[in-house]
Amino acid sequence: MKMLTSGIRIFLTAGLFLLYIPDANSQFLKKLGKRAREAAERTVEQRVDEEATKKTDQALDSILEPGSGGPAESPAPPIGGNEPDAGAGSGNTPAAGGGNNPSSNSGTPSAASGPKSLEVYSKFDFVPGDEVLFYDDFGDDFIGDFPARWNTNGGGQVVTFGDDSGKWLELVSGNRTYYVPNLDNLPEDFTLEFDLQASGMDRQTSSTAVLQVLLDDNGGFEKGSDYVLANLPMVQYTPGGIRVQNLINSERTISNTVKLDIRENIQNRPHISIAVNGERFRLYVDENKHIDIPRMIGPGGPLSHVKFQLTGVKSGKEKVFISNVKIAKGGEDLRRKLLAEGSISTNAILFDSGSANLQPRSMGVIRQISQVLQQDGGMSLQIVGHTDSDGDADANVALSQARAEAVKKALVDVYGVDAGRLSTLGKGESEPVSDNNSPAGKAQNRRVEFIRQ
Repeated sequence: MKMLTSGIRIFLTAGLFLLYIPDANSQFLKKLGKRAREAAERTVEQRVDEEATKKTDQALDSILEPGSGGPAESPAPPIGGNEPDAGAGSGNTPAAGGGNNPSSNSGTPSAASGPKSLEVYSKFDFVPGDEVLFYDDFGDDFIGDFPARWNTNGGGQVVTFGDDSGKWLELVSGNRTYYVPNLDNLPEDFTLEFDLQASGMDRQTSSTAVLQVLLDDNGGFEKGSDYVLANLPMVQYTPGGIRVQNLINSERTISNTVKLDIRENIQNRPHISIAVNGERFRLYVDENKHIDIPRMIGPGGPLSHVKFQLTGVKSGKEKVFISNVKIAKGGEDLRRKLLAEGSISTNAILFDSGSANLQPRSMGVIRQISQVLQQDGGMSLQIVGHTDSDGDADANVALSQARAEAVKKALVDVYGVDAGRLSTLGKGESEPVSDNNSPAGKAQNRRVEFIRQ
């Protein structure tokens, strides 16, 4: 109460002076009284804010960790200095989103509730683009190096966590930008996806700690005259919300913080998905769509670059990493294409590495297929699985068949499609649509087809 009492004392003293001073100095003292009053008001506001924050923290403590001072610090994942095991081969890894189920990884935080079911994602409507423009899991980079296909004006290195989650780019906080220099003139419709790993975030993490995802028209490190950005909060002591902002012809039309709580997601290796369709901007964290703004991007032309910036993160204890960065053209409505053309091919249906375990975020595409089947009750579909050329050819045929069966099972079990209307076929690596010499080419070849029968 000392600050509050002091502020009121200043205000009262200035008021008494005003009662007993000559007119010649009245103007000066009126200004002095006004300043004293404003100082007192600021003191009161500051004290109220402090008390409110203290009460909020106490309430959060009782909810998150009854009987303690707050949740325990999240352990930083071990960072390995050696290459991870090759495992089943990259021909059986997904196009994006990590080659493994995050909940099965050791050495990194995992959701207490375990892996999310397909049912949780049954209303997920994100559909990734079907023409890969850029994909990087940093598999071709050496541990400790900055990735060869990226550019930065600061630090950063490729690391592993000592589990089977592959390689990650460790970002450095501060005035540093990370982007792909040869990715120009993005199409009007495109999608961006990446996995995010945050470690060491706890109740002491600053509210200014954010990962900024920036789409702009400038090929350099600075923001352009047209851009959109979203700040993903790392803060844990209070819900941070996602801040969105834009610039259209150097004029800001949107600057807002969308109130939400993604603290648990941030601690459990979330998958971030962004869809740009003309002027519309959508952002998803795991299975939930949090941002959907129809006039976020200027009508003057498409954006050209994807950039990342990390700010407010304490060096040493707090770390942020990204991996499985995928930028793809499209994100179109597959329902119309299937009805009009009788077949579609998509690499947006993802599986765990070397297995037929369907990743839940693939449900955006599968949901659209179910809607077509519901609309056209006489339609039957053949589901065809494909892999890239990594691994044994016969094993890839069996794997692609099992993956086609997994898609069929999701349509039947989650969306109630009659199993008699669906048949499956696995073609393995026999019908590539791109080369198998690059991560992007392999991502194109790992796909599922739906063919009207």
